[in-house]
Amino acid sequence: MNVRRLIPTTAAAGAVALGLMAVSACSSSDAAAGGKNGDKLKVVASFYPMQYLAEQIGGDHVSVSTLTKPGVEPHDLELGPRQTAELNEAGYILYLKGIQPAADKAIAQSEAKNKVDAATLTKLEHHGTEGGHSHGGEEPGHDEPGHDEHADESEAGADPHIWLDPVKYSEVAKGVGKSLEKADPDHAADYRKNTDELVKKLDGLNAKYQQGLKNTATKTFITTHSAFGYLAERYGLDQEGIAGLDPESEPSPARIKELQDVAKKDKVSTVFFETLASDKTAKTLAKDAGLKTDVLDPLEGITDKSKGRDYLEVMDSNLAALQKALGSK
Repeated sequence: MNVRRLIPTTAAAGAVALGLMAVSACSSSDAAAGGKNGDKLKVVASFYPMQYLAEQIGGDHVSVSTLTKPGVEPHDLELGPRQTAELNEAGYILYLKGIQPAADKAIAQSEAKNKVDAATLTKLEHHGTEGGHSHGGEEPGHDEPGHDEHADESEAGADPHIWLDPVKYSEVAKGVGKSLEKADPDHAADYRKNTDELVKKLDGLNAKYQQGLKNTATKTFITTHSAFGYLAERYGLDQEGIAGLDPESEPSPARIKELQDVAKKDKVSTVFFETLASDKTAKTLAKDAGLKTDVLDPLEGITDKSKGRDYLEVMDSNLAALQKALGSK
């Protein structure tokens, strides 16, 4: 199933811990230890943005493994028996509901004591996914308190890509810190300190983005995977997605035509594709419309092809790519 597990994992922090965990996962004493790996809290993260938070905030007190191996498209994840066993033995599971149906299901059935859904730690929004088009703050309606007509469809319709907005990611980080303090009170002070440090870094990243995208020749960017709705909204940009929130869906000829018109009207220079999914459509569109292509990484996993070794480095690369494509002044 995970054929792509052989991708070099040099860039994947936690890959080593993962190997060690695979060995220890079978010993019965380990299961009896109630979610501990030696004296460390055993944390299972669903995919990279959750793994990064767990590692940064947990520090030396956690051993983190991830369900999504480097190089695997998270939306495609299927779980084997070993991963299901890992979930049952975890002392703490951190996941983001709505990204990975297979993981959501397995986590719901697992016996782990502490399960934290990052989507509950910040506010999810609906970025009109008709063709993956999202405007910065155009629909104030769904932010009003008591305005809950989306409640029933929140799992299907809400945009889960909260980690691409440093402000929302920072809110999630704070929630993760608090939940780790509860799960492992002996190390609460360290979790608090690590959370504060991470939040400072994310505040710095937000300031960099605000400054860097303040004055640009155009506000519109085209991307294969409509993962950047929160980012666009935060920094006053317009994301035009070729496909919707699912990177694998194929656009209609009408959508392609629409994008060519948008590119002309809004002086778009670049079509972005991502590292884990196919770039075929982006390249065709770019060629037909006489545009450049570049990478905008939705940071769903880090591989040796990523432009950076971790979340912050790749977000810096994304900012540079956006500044170049949008014509920052």
